[in-house]
Amino acid sequence: MSRPAAMPRRTMPRRAMILAAGLGKRMRPITATTPKPLVRVAGRSLLDRALDRLAAAGVEDVVINVHYLADLVEQHARRRKGGPKVHISDERQKLLDTGGGIRKALPLLGEEPFFLVNSDTLWLEGPLPNLDLLADEWDAQRMDILLLMAPTATSLGYDGRGDFSMDASGRLTRRPEREVVPFAYAGVAIIKPQLFADAPEGPFSLNRIFDEVAERGRLHGARIEGQWLHVGTPEALRAAEARFATTD
Repeated sequence: MSRPAAMPRRTMPRRAMILAAGLGKRMRPITATTPKPLVRVAGRSLLDRALDRLAAAGVEDVVINVHYLADLVEQHARRRKGGPKVHISDERQKLLDTGGGIRKALPLLGEEPFFLVNSDTLWLEGPLPNLDLLADEWDAQRMDILLLMAPTATSLGYDGRGDFSMDASGRLTRRPEREVVPFAYAGVAIIKPQLFADAPEGPFSLNRIFDEVAERGRLHGARIEGQWLHVGTPEALRAAEARFATTD
């Protein structure tokens, strides 16, 4: 999906949320003592790489949820120099999953669409930074959620069957069970906070919201420029390190 060059640039979200509360079980033994957001790739933590990208996109406020080894994540985020301003959504007492974590953070996110970034997502940029790409493609009249989509064939460290099919307009359809589709969700999105206003408190998966929005035909995707690096295991981490070495 691409927007004609003559069309005006969309407004860039000024707020974002980074999902950083997960247990990182697949990354063990590394995550036995280091929370996954603080795992380093090519000398820089995953969390800092996400914050760097958001800062470059002009984001001013970022909410970070914390649970596993929460003190380490919070201290690291608060020691960071420069923007964006960090706000902590505390899930120490109960892990709320991806959807429930956003629901709890709504008072900190405001009423405008915001960037959502998984703390363990990593990508190499193409000609246009991918957060800029999402902002350019965002159209609140047609969509409630816009996901950054990565072709499974060119992604590093991903061995799944894909998550969605995407038509010529960017509309997404969930992969049927036991089938294979060409795109995986790369862990970055623009989302309307109103989608969570009536959700119950407590843990639930963001996939529930994705499916509800897809049924209304308002879940869209934008194809990543560059390459998505899926850093889910120690082996994938080593592959990402090697890939970064080739870009220096």
